[in-house]
Amino acid sequence: MTRIFPGYRIRRGASTLRRFFARLAGDPSGAAAVELGLLAPVLTLMVVSVIDIGLGVHRKMQVEDAAQVGAQYAMRNGFDANAISNAVVSATNFSSITAAPAPVKFCGCATGSGISTVSCGTTCPGGAVAGTYTMVSAQAKYSSLLNYQFVPQTYYFSAQSTARLQ
Repeated sequence: MTRIFPGYRIRRGASTLRRFFARLAGDPSGAAAVELGLLAPVLTLMVVSVIDIGLGVHRKMQVEDAAQVGAQYAMRNGFDANAISNAVVSATNFSSITAAPAPVKFCGCATGSGISTVSCGTTCPGGAVAGTYTMVSAQAKYSSLLNYQFVPQTYYFSAQSTARLQ
């Protein structure tokens, strides 16, 4: 009867294990799956972050468009603060847009850097009579999809649009 020593089994098992891992190390068939498993969460986070930034930029553009729609409404229909505010709020499908502060009507003279406020009927430096203007504002709050820890989660967008009525 042959006796097998326990040390022999351990050495034999160790060499079998060594050969098994050597074969695995030389076999690249599962490498792509492992790489995908490691990179998929990172790529998913990147895609969600880009979508989140895109939504934020889109919301900012909607606020700017709402202010512009209010100014266009005033040019087309005359100054009516309530109607202009309604035009701002209903300009987009973004429900948190508000017309704040309320639209204002003022007289002013156009300058190289903007509009200087003057009394109605005043003659401007260029010789023209002061025009009637309206300033329309829009505001909204946007909350990002993820909390990124290093940037705020809530953003407040605001826009103003000024147009000459007459």
